Amino acid sequence: MLHRTDTLDTLYIKTYGCQMNEYDSSRMADLMHEAYGLRLVGVPEDADVILMNTCSVREKAEEKVYSELGRYRLLKEQRPDMIIGVGGCVGQQEGERIQQRAPYVDMVFGPQTYHKLPEMVKRIRRERVRLTEIDMPEIEKFDHLPKAAHSGHSAFVTIMEGCDKFCTFCVVPYTRGPELSRPVVDVLRECREVLAGGAVELTLLGQNVNGFLGIGPDGEEWDFSMLLYAVAELDGLKRLRFTTSHPMEVNDGLITAFAELDILMPYLHLPVQSGSDRLLKAMHRGHDRAHYLHLIEQLREARPGLALSSDFIVGFPGETETDFGQTLDLVREVGFDSAFCFNYSPRPGTPAAKVADSVPKEVKDERLQALLAVTRELTKKSHQACIGRTETLLVERESRSEGDMQGRTPDFKIVHFKGKKRLTGQLLPICISEAYGQSLRGDLMLTEHG
Repeated sequence: MLHRTDTLDTLYIKTYGCQMNEYDSSRMADLMHEAYGLRLVGVPEDADVILMNTCSVREKAEEKVYSELGRYRLLKEQRPDMIIGVGGCVGQQEGERIQQRAPYVDMVFGPQTYHKLPEMVKRIRRERVRLTEIDMPEIEKFDHLPKAAHSGHSAFVTIMEGCDKFCTFCVVPYTRGPELSRPVVDVLRECREVLAGGAVELTLLGQNVNGFLGIGPDGEEWDFSMLLYAVAELDGLKRLRFTTSHPMEVNDGLITAFAELDILMPYLHLPVQSGSDRLLKAMHRGHDRAHYLHLIEQLREARPGLALSSDFIVGFPGETETDFGQTLDLVREVGFDSAFCFNYSPRPGTPAAKVADSVPKEVKDERLQALLAVTRELTKKSHQACIGRTETLLVERESRSEGDMQGRTPDFKIVHFKGKKRLTGQLLPICISEAYGQSLRGDLMLTEHG
């Protein structure tokens, strides 16, 4: 552990992207607190150290990073001793190009090297150098992270990183590296730590989380379903979730876990991307439409009432009206509770980026709106079906409306209700009374909690 200094006191972290980035940011904060005693602040103007934890999945990710850095340049001019770092997937992808374009950036680091942050800061302050760390060691970072400093009702735990699927549109294998799973003992240790810190809900994270293959305490390789059963037994755990899954890694063990583990919440995010077999092959997804639909059938048989969400790409190179129509048909056939839909945009370095982006923007936009209309109608239908039910809500936070709290049902729907802040973290019965476009409203059933 580095000695604390009096000249670095505050830390601001700007996080882009998925829940894995949120997890990484929390661990960066833990590292910097242990090394330098830094406390998190809400705005960059108040920070001695600014870290950007970036994501390169969505369109124009690099431009957003450079735009944000433009704001920080002005702060750096006013306070030259401020330290600015760019991490995450854009850091991995761009490397030293970031400092060539924005020379006021002190350090660039990838998703697998943020455990080196304290030492990098030490060198920058001592030697006045600019540093880049974008190696991809075998997730050694987990061996260097401090005990999770968690206080809250819900926590994320990364169990594996990287991806071996190499979907032609996706940059993740190039920025996060190959699939590598943490040892089961390490995962369980971190889970116990955050549960001891007050968490009652755990979400296990990975790019292909259900592809987990980690060494168990018995020295044998454990798959994801074996890990689920072990985590489910931990003291203090009330709810268990995971994300994001890949259809090719949904096996009989996982399906059985949904049938047998009540603590495993009835919600699954299972990206499909397209309903067209021709496009699924071009995307290198590894499955076809029939395989995906068969999985859904098995899962729903194992866990009646299972809520499903998915990801969809509109306008992938070569997509025809017939292809898009097959996607709409699949969405209707499955009846997703929610969906995340995006226009295709080429990501640098991916195979699909070498193919002409053949679908005009106006066609993409038109198709996206048509898909969103279908998914929103399905979400509305799913929400309306909840009216009159009593759901067990995990209360998360105050809502935007004064006097309101909000939380999530077991199947991940947001519910607003009249309540007090002290209810945060409790599991409470709520009777659903209204359905909105993206959320529900309900009434607290236990008046003594009011």
